[in-house]
Amino acid sequence: MTAPGTFTCRFCGSVLTETFIDLGMSPLANAYIAPGREGEMERFYPLHVRVCSDCLLVQLPELATPAEIFSEYLYFSSVSELWLQHAEDYADAVTSRLGLGNASKIIELGSNDGCLLQCFMKRGIPVLGVEPAANVGKVAIANGVPTDIAFFSVATAERLVKSGHAGDLIVANNVLAHVPDLNGFVAGIKLLLKSGGTITVEFPHLLNLIAERQFDTIYHEHFSYFSLLVVERVFARYGLQIYDVEPVSTHGGSLRVYARHDSDDAVSERLVVLRARESEAGLDRIETYRNFGVAVAALKCEILEFLIAARRSGKSVVGYGAPAKGNTLLNYLGVGREFIAFTVDRNVHKQGHSLPGTHIPIRAPEAIFAARPDYILILPWNLKNEIMRQLAEIRAWNGRFVVPVPSLQIT
Repeated sequence: MTAPGTFTCRFCGSVLTETFIDLGMSPLANAYIAPGREGEMERFYPLHVRVCSDCLLVQLPELATPAEIFSEYLYFSSVSELWLQHAEDYADAVTSRLGLGNASKIIELGSNDGCLLQCFMKRGIPVLGVEPAANVGKVAIANGVPTDIAFFSVATAERLVKSGHAGDLIVANNVLAHVPDLNGFVAGIKLLLKSGGTITVEFPHLLNLIAERQFDTIYHEHFSYFSLLVVERVFARYGLQIYDVEPVSTHGGSLRVYARHDSDDAVSERLVVLRARESEAGLDRIETYRNFGVAVAALKCEILEFLIAARRSGKSVVGYGAPAKGNTLLNYLGVGREFIAFTVDRNVHKQGHSLPGTHIPIRAPEAIFAARPDYILILPWNLKNEIMRQLAEIRAWNGRFVVPVPSLQIT
C-alpha cells in the first residue's frame, strides 16, 4: 500500500517522485457550463504532471475517472475542416499502403462521431467504431457508422472477438493519451488485431510539447504524454512491434506509429532516425524533464503582459475557439471576462455555454463581426491558419490575431 498522496506509474508501477510541471488547480477542460448553471459550484483538480524516473512516462494521476470525463462529451471531430482533410488523407494513404478492400475490417478505437470511418466506408471497406461517449457515439450511429458504445479494455476486446470482430487495421488516433489503464488498453489491442494485421496510433509528440512549450495540451483527460521511446516500451510488453513512424502536423506536431505482432522483419529508417533524435534531445534522461516548468512560467509572463497592456490602453480582446487546451491556458493564467469579453466556436453544442473556471461566454462566430475587437486570441493555435483564413475580414477594421503558443505572436 502506498502512502496518501503518493502516486505510482501507470505503466511500470514505480512511485512517482519527479515533477514535470505543476499548473495548479484546474476544472475538467471539457466541463463546459450550461446556460443557467453559472452560479453552481465547480470541481477543481490538481494539474500536477509527473514523470516516472524509471520508464520516463510523463503522466497525470487519475484524479477524475474516464466516466466523469467522457460519458457526455462536447468535442466532435467533424467540426474542423483541417481534421476532416487529415482523415481523408490518412484513409487514402493507409488503404493504398496496406492494400485494404471489401474483405478487410477496420476498427477504430475512440471513433468519436465517425468522420474517419466514413472515409473508409466510401471506399467499400467494412468498419466498426468503439466510442465511450454515448452522445457522440449516437451521432455516429445516426450517420450510419457502426459503433459500439463502450470504454475499450481487455474485456471489450474479448467481447468483440467473440462477436466475430477482429481488425486487419486497428486505428487509435489521439486516444492513447486518454487512457488511464494503459496496460489494459494495449493488451486489448493485441487481442483484437488479426494475425498479419496493422495498428496505427497517432499521439501528440512529447518532443514538440517540450520544445514548443505546448503546456496547454495538458489537461485531465490526457492521462499520458508520449515519446516514441516510451510507446515502444509499452507496445513491446504486449508482443507488439513498432516498425515505422511518420510525423504528422496535427495538434502542434504528432507521431503516427505503425505496429504489428512481433516479428523479425526490419524496422524503417525513419524509426531509427527518430530514436536517435529523441536521444539527442535528452528524452532518455530524467534531467531533461526538470526544466519544463521554468520555460512555461516565462511564457505565462509574456501572455499576461500582453493582456494587461491591451486592457490599460483600452483595446478589446475576444477569443476564437473553446478547445480544451484553451481552458488549461486561461485557468493557468488566471484570467476571465475582465481581459477576454467572450470567445466564439463553430461547434453549436458549445455555443451558449461558458468556459469552465473562467466563465467566459461562448458565442457563435458571427459575434466577432458585431463586436469588431482589436485582438482575437486564437485558443486552438494548432488551427491558426484555418482560423485566420476564415476571419480574414477582421483586417477591414485593423483587427489583429494573437497566437499564444509556443511564444506570443501578434499578426
